[in-house]
Amino acid sequence: MQKMSDTVAGLVRSAARQLSLRGIATAALDARLLLQSAAAMSHADIVAEPDLILPPDVVARFWSLMEQRCAFEPVSRILGVREFYGRDFKITPDVLDPRADTETLIGVATGLGTGKASFGILDLGTGSGAIAVTLLAELPQAHGVATDISEAALAIAKANALTHGVADRLRLVHANWFAGVDGKFDLIVSNPPYIPAGDIAGLGPEVRDYDPGSALAGGDDGLQAYRQIAAGASRLLAPRGHVLVETGATQAEGVKDIFEANGLALAGQFRDLGGHIRALSFNLPS
Repeated sequence: MQKMSDTVAGLVRSAARQLSLRGIATAALDARLLLQSAAAMSHADIVAEPDLILPPDVVARFWSLMEQRCAFEPVSRILGVREFYGRDFKITPDVLDPRADTETLIGVATGLGTGKASFGILDLGTGSGAIAVTLLAELPQAHGVATDISEAALAIAKANALTHGVADRLRLVHANWFAGVDGKFDLIVSNPPYIPAGDIAGLGPEVRDYDPGSALAGGDDGLQAYRQIAAGASRLLAPRGHVLVETGATQAEGVKDIFEANGLALAGQFRDLGGHIRALSFNLPS
């Protein structure tokens, strides 16, 4: 005989309580999203039928998902999908889980590309393809190249490009940053690894234990990738083109110094919703 706690509302309440005890701030939302997945219900279904008693197999599936979340596995990892800039992206353990902070890059980049008859984009270290695919979807006149050192990541980027109808405008290249890439680009964009090696052990378990280490570790000072990008960008940058990079919340000055030492001038700095400088753009001095 099933319990009244096996109702939609009862399960969400019980699960949210468990997650809250673990200090998970998004407890109620996470519980609802996991129940939606386990029961194949929409948000509207859950709101409309709070007293619906769910069958035992659905309840068991839900608590299995909850075990993963209680171990601090992010909901996006459990479900294999992350919403980014209004679109769903497939993710796996091979790629970084896209963050809302990275949407700062999208806003800046679309501003640069809007109104251009043609717009060439190079996305370095593409991972899931979230940046490249989103920009091509937002800018129908754009075409792009995306590189990654991981073939597994490129397979995910390809799947996401197909899902969002931009695969015919995106060339994926197995490369370490610029290696094997030729041509000129109006925008070179990257969200590189920028966590100092010594800080990784202190990251929250949702990041430390579930994002690939290669997508986090930025060398001893967190700036190693910026040195590589700054050293190679001028060769591939079109006239009046821009390099646009995401940075850590306290790294703007260090990143600025690196690019300026490589002959690129700061063109703009952009804050995320938390007020931190999250993106920097550079161009070649006129």
